[in-house]
Amino acid sequence: MTMALSSALPSPLLLAASLLLLIVQAQGITRHYEFNVQMANATRLCNTKSMVTVNGQCPGPELVAREGDRVVIRVTNNVAHNISLHWHGVRQVRTGWADGPAYITQCPIQTGQSYVYNFTVAGQRGTLWWHAHISWLRATVYGALVILPKLGVPYPFPAPHKEVPVIFGEWWNADTEEVVNQAVQTGGGPNVSDAFTINGLPGPLYNCSAQDTFKLKVKPGKTYMLRLINAALNEELFFAVANHTLTVVEVDAVYVKPFTVDTLVISPGQTTNVLLTAKPYYPGANFYMSAAPYSTARPGTFGNTTVAGILEYENPAMSPSAASFVKGLPLFKPTLPQLNDTDFVTNFTDKLRSLATPEYPAAVPQSVDKRFFFTVGLGTLPCPANMTCQGPNNTQMAASMNNVSFVLPARALLQSHFTGLSSGVYAPDFPVAPLSPFNYTGTPPNNTNVKTGTKLLVLRYNTSVELVMQDTSILGIESHPLHLHGFNFFVIGQGFGNYDAVNDPAKFNLVDPVERNTVGVPAGGWVAIRFLADNPGVWFMHCHLEAHTTWGLRMAWLVLDGSHPNQKLLPPPSDLPKC
Repeated sequence: MTMALSSALPSPLLLAASLLLLIVQAQGITRHYEFNVQMANATRLCNTKSMVTVNGQCPGPELVAREGDRVVIRVTNNVAHNISLHWHGVRQVRTGWADGPAYITQCPIQTGQSYVYNFTVAGQRGTLWWHAHISWLRATVYGALVILPKLGVPYPFPAPHKEVPVIFGEWWNADTEEVVNQAVQTGGGPNVSDAFTINGLPGPLYNCSAQDTFKLKVKPGKTYMLRLINAALNEELFFAVANHTLTVVEVDAVYVKPFTVDTLVISPGQTTNVLLTAKPYYPGANFYMSAAPYSTARPGTFGNTTVAGILEYENPAMSPSAASFVKGLPLFKPTLPQLNDTDFVTNFTDKLRSLATPEYPAAVPQSVDKRFFFTVGLGTLPCPANMTCQGPNNTQMAASMNNVSFVLPARALLQSHFTGLSSGVYAPDFPVAPLSPFNYTGTPPNNTNVKTGTKLLVLRYNTSVELVMQDTSILGIESHPLHLHGFNFFVIGQGFGNYDAVNDPAKFNLVDPVERNTVGVPAGGWVAIRFLADNPGVWFMHCHLEAHTTWGLRMAWLVLDGSHPNQKLLPPPSDLPKC
């Protein structure tokens, strides 16, 4: 639901309307949404299945709010699975109870139960998204979350003619819960998806799918803002529009210095706003909008297909009501990078810079209270007795940070912390650095086994943190998109090989680094981030490749309350789900 003020008010009401406008600008409004989690049938690739959705839609409903608004979403669970929803990238300052990751900030919503997510969008504007945050249900439970600037505040770039959400997803013919359960039981890698999708549609490059194609119709000379969201489970993606350039203006709901590219890369969890300016004349052609994976993993462990939508032009010589897609026109296809083109990815991410203007400053912590070093990568666990496992050398696949493969607790961490009943739920001793250093990107050690545990890293309120995340070569180097809940962070540096704590900091960008909530740890390299721990609560940090998260590539930060009342976690809502 959205509210709009009429511009055609009688003159006696103009003063009252102006006053109301000022109040709305200062305080925002409250927007209410009803999300019914329900099963719905969908047919893709000539395969029909019943799947979990919100309100029977996939993608689910688009949430729209303005900076400063309060958003209230009642979620009712009408399916057999437990559910929880995460509002990806929303800071949730002091409202961690609304963040959504199951067993971290809440117990999941059980069948037949409801929970109201209630939060204010403060100091943020741009494209975010929402998704299920339990098991692999986000495969079909996701949607756009668009935060408009405050009323009267323009974009820091020319206003587009139209704004269009473009959400990348994945389609499995199988039930994704069965896919992940089979992988966990066998200890091997999960089966890959059957197709990528754009706004839920696989498009003409897949079997039986030409009728299920996303089409964007444009007018010559007009500029369109594409709100790109990578909601795929396990794939980073290249994206391009044939014979058109894309001007990047925002990532993860933070404005960047605009730059223009033919192709971009976007990882699961990330958003990117781009301006696409249509050609000034009717081109007499159609153009593929294509996405295909970036991966350095072993072949067969990721879906290596291409999804396409179609960009088509309104023909001034035809009436607008004429058939939108003219058959027989030339169809141009973009050339995407090779699937393992890490150099392209590096060159693209190096271009990302904060605006760093008086209106939109880059508040990079210039001094650091705590420095941490995390290894991020794959590993193994011994195969249980009387079982055959499909991981390397009869092991179970695993993943870890600082060699700790995180085990989800049976009780939610945030409530355990808030009530002081944390004993037996978690330990506050996550390692601040690897306990056994090795040549992280060189020849891997013979012992690839990881430890398991539910460990948190505790921070005092307002601690300035520098974290270096280092990929490892254990079971092969891979890029890992790491998402931090509850905060944005600044990406101050990245490089390849092993991080050099003596020489690499001299290259850090502390002036205008990009600010975001999800960053790729480079394949065979490292990334350095800084953030201010000014949000009390328990905040999940994990790889946004769902297979790696399932294997344990996740941890959580516990940020303690500050001394002032407005620095303390608010008490839990009365309808907080119980485990």
